[in-house]
Amino acid sequence: MDSNRASQEQDREEPEGFPGLLSAEETDNSSQIEEDTDHNYYTSKTYTASDAMSRDLWVDVDQMDKDKVKIHGILSNTHRQAARVNLSFDFPFYGHFLQEITVATGGFIYTGDVVHRMLTATQYIAPLMANFDPSVSRNSTVIYFDNGTALVVQWDHVHLQDHYHLGSFTFQATLHHTGRIVFAYKEIPTDVSQISSVNHPVKVGLSDAFVVVHKIQQIPNVRRRTIYEYHRVELAKTKITNSTAVEMTPLPTCLQFTSCSSCISSQINFNCSWCHRLNRCSSGFDRHRQDWVDNSCPDETKDETCDVPDTTHLYPLSTAAAARTPSGSKEATAGGDAASTSHPPTSVPTEDDTKIALHLRDNQVLPADRKSGTTPLHTGLILGILLVVLVMVAGVLVTVYIYHHPTSAASLFLIERRPSRWPAMKFRRGSGHPAYAEVEPVGHEKDGFIESEQC
Repeated sequence: MDSNRASQEQDREEPEGFPGLLSAEETDNSSQIEEDTDHNYYTSKTYTASDAMSRDLWVDVDQMDKDKVKIHGILSNTHRQAARVNLSFDFPFYGHFLQEITVATGGFIYTGDVVHRMLTATQYIAPLMANFDPSVSRNSTVIYFDNGTALVVQWDHVHLQDHYHLGSFTFQATLHHTGRIVFAYKEIPTDVSQISSVNHPVKVGLSDAFVVVHKIQQIPNVRRRTIYEYHRVELAKTKITNSTAVEMTPLPTCLQFTSCSSCISSQINFNCSWCHRLNRCSSGFDRHRQDWVDNSCPDETKDETCDVPDTTHLYPLSTAAAARTPSGSKEATAGGDAASTSHPPTSVPTEDDTKIALHLRDNQVLPADRKSGTTPLHTGLILGILLVVLVMVAGVLVTVYIYHHPTSAASLFLIERRPSRWPAMKFRRGSGHPAYAEVEPVGHEKDGFIESEQC
């Protein structure tokens, strides 16, 4: 591990052109490091308020180019909302390159592709995730700027919605094009570990997950997306105080190897395998998990050689196989009918591990799965059309009969029971009370964020 970490820091370059954005070469790793923790995918270094590096890692937005600094008008005046921000560079996150992120008012950045109501569950970069509400103060703003090699997002003078009296928080997250992530804290008025998580989760760290698509046999041509968290970096909340900083440096992953020989001979934390069908190196647990399983890469990687296998043998595609998750993954799926992990997670679930299940329409399913349900779908469609036609014909015949026989028993029966004589209709007309929409009980708010347009 030490050799990998040292080689990575030597090869890393980050020529930012603005003051306050320190490159890796400018980071002194001597006595200023209070903590050096290996998180498999990242190493974290925490700097206390007495360290000069903690002040150097803080980016003063007032010294930046005013044309690049943007105050998000919507996020600065709302609660529990998020907005997409395009990056001018490819940002490596857990080995995957991101070109777009989602900034949330709750003190974190969402990194997933699918924007849903449970953004706090996983796939986040959280300098301080909490129930911040910029709308409660005119001085609260959400600021970000991109200089081409780094993106800085700053939550400036934001207050906790349910504890306004504690004071304002000012902190920022900087994403460097090398994958380095810096959390810097200027103003933290209270002990972070004591912030209530009743109405909103409180987290400091990183998280990533992969998405698996399940087939729902009861509903043809509909698929369910289930998100599995495969890794999380949890930083100590007690160390987050005024003028502190945390620097996280990415470690090598299997995804960085582009050839079979370099993949299977790699000496890193992960057991890398090469899949000839995808021409990809992977440990099997990353955002491409579904492709890895659907193309039978786990079976192919049993033979740890670079000989191209016989591709004439067809491997069946199965979405059920994609539900098999790693021993270190954590399921975040909705309902008891979704697939569950066969191995326990390595980290303890927190109080807010949300359950996500999003449905896909038929234009997003695999072609092989669509063919399997064609015959029953056509049969049901034909029977449904015939039933509707029969009901319509019967209705027309009954109407014609009643029109020509107004004194018949059927006509009198319907006249006596016309809508104007229904008790419910009389109550609705004469009550004079407006209809009320159901209000969600206080203290049970959903941890959802409404996506807004980018300013």
